[in-house]
Amino acid sequence: MIRAVIFDVGECLVDETTEYGTWADWLGVPRHTFHAMFGAVIAQGRDYRETFQEFRPGFDLYAERERRAEAGKPETFGEADLYPDVRDALAALRADGLWLGIAGNQTVRAGRILRELFSGDVDLIGTSDDWGASKPDRAFFDRVAEVVPAEPDEMLYVGDRVDNDIRPAVAAGMHTALVHRGPWATIQWNSEEAEKLPTFRVESLLELSGRIAQFNAREH
Repeated sequence: MIRAVIFDVGECLVDETTEYGTWADWLGVPRHTFHAMFGAVIAQGRDYRETFQEFRPGFDLYAERERRAEAGKPETFGEADLYPDVRDALAALRADGLWLGIAGNQTVRAGRILRELFSGDVDLIGTSDDWGASKPDRAFFDRVAEVVPAEPDEMLYVGDRVDNDIRPAVAAGMHTALVHRGPWATIQWNSEEAEKLPTFRVESLLELSGRIAQFNAREH
């Protein structure tokens, strides 16, 4: 029985096209070239942050975030960066009586933005910077399990990455949904893990309400 749905942020709720384009500009790299290297790094199973190292060895992502903020170009996203199915999907799941949360690898600044956007739509917003634990570490999912008022096997974690979202959430005893969008899901979609691990594989978050209802009906 699924009673709670928890969402990843980047490429699940938020289209990060603008943010990564801004990083390319900050590095002085053509956006097309940056995005090509980004995809290559992911396809090789490497940490996406290694993309920055390819263009600027020794690149410190946290330090550069601060430099961007000081230069008046802080990381940011808003309503226009949300995937078009997000609002309606959250409304449908809320109408179904499900507990809703957002939990992802995000900075304190991003956490503030998420609260501005979603405080009225979900029951909890938590970030890796808030908790001092980041995906795919088990500590992150243990923290999710602590703050969500349901058992792990009553939770559905929704994300776009097999490595950061689906695999560790399954290991923590949760159900999972893999949404087919963004660079990670596009590259990983036909892998064995992507086909076998998730409870659901969806093209849109709008599918979740019906899929959860069917799942719960079978559980009765």
